[in-house]
Amino acid sequence: MIERLEITKKRYDELQQEIMKPENLSDIKKTRELSKEISSLEEIVNRYEDYKKVLNGIKEAKELLTDPEMADFAREELNDLEAQKPVIESELELLLLPKDPNDGKNVIVEIRGAAGGDEANIFAGDLYRMYLKYAEKEGWKVEVMSEESSESGGFSLISFMVKGDNVYSKLKYESGAHRVQRVPVTETQGRIHTSTATVLVMPEVEDVDIEIKPQDIRVDIYRSGGHGGQGVNTTDSAVRMTHIPTGIVVTCQNERSQIQNRETALKVLRARIYEETMRKQEEEIGSERRSKIGTGDRSEKIRTYNYPQNRITDHRIGFTIMQLDRVMEGDLSPIIEALITEDQKRKLAGD
Repeated sequence: MIERLEITKKRYDELQQEIMKPENLSDIKKTRELSKEISSLEEIVNRYEDYKKVLNGIKEAKELLTDPEMADFAREELNDLEAQKPVIESELELLLLPKDPNDGKNVIVEIRGAAGGDEANIFAGDLYRMYLKYAEKEGWKVEVMSEESSESGGFSLISFMVKGDNVYSKLKYESGAHRVQRVPVTETQGRIHTSTATVLVMPEVEDVDIEIKPQDIRVDIYRSGGHGGQGVNTTDSAVRMTHIPTGIVVTCQNERSQIQNRETALKVLRARIYEETMRKQEEEIGSERRSKIGTGDRSEKIRTYNYPQNRITDHRIGFTIMQLDRVMEGDLSPIIEALITEDQKRKLAGD
């Protein structure tokens, strides 16, 4: 561990010198790249400095034990420092774990009503509201990119972007099938129904991450639909974008102009292609996907929301809490923290 920490510290020092060079200061892109890498190493380096102070303190305290006048003080100091040492070592082990390069990115989330008809669409709307409230608690910003409302309520599809600090690091565990067990509003005999909605979380992809050739995209323009009122477009501004090599189709009609809808659709398309590319690579490698908390596939049942018992269970890690009402109001932190902790345990164990 010490060897890896020393390598990290050396790299951090090199970056600090590199970013101050005139040729880099005048290059905005290069400065941004260097700043990003410095920021990613800063916490490790600062904690390593704390660790070295503790080690030096232990050494000095042991030397003072031979001094009759300082022995009591030294013993107390030694006990305190030796208690700190394993705590910092555990923190450093976690900090040295391989980072997901997408953790710091914004995300695009797609929620679809799946099995269960109207009730599935209503539940998709409930999940959207849950993520919206969770984003508010985290200080993140949510922008709806596309939505297909259901007549009975909720959405057959809603896609939205979440912007903020380290959004992907927390929401990446949400991809999969979410199952709800409750008595639907339309149920007259009080029977509990089971329905599902699927969630797909994708990191926002920059132009440099993945190249899309213009000749590989087919764009169809059509008139936006809606429920009437001032917000419905009366011009052909909605966009359907098809990536011919993969067959991935994205639609966007939420923006007022065709240009805005094109830009938004291209963002979603880029994220979908990136996600599909990563999925295929991981399937070829095999081990990485198996080691994850779930596969990230929409078909995988990851969580059950049981309303009659106020119970929510994450099946991937066997985590259950009797606080469904609070979770649906955006208090997702206990579940996400449990998933992150389990993910770290698996990585530390080398799974």
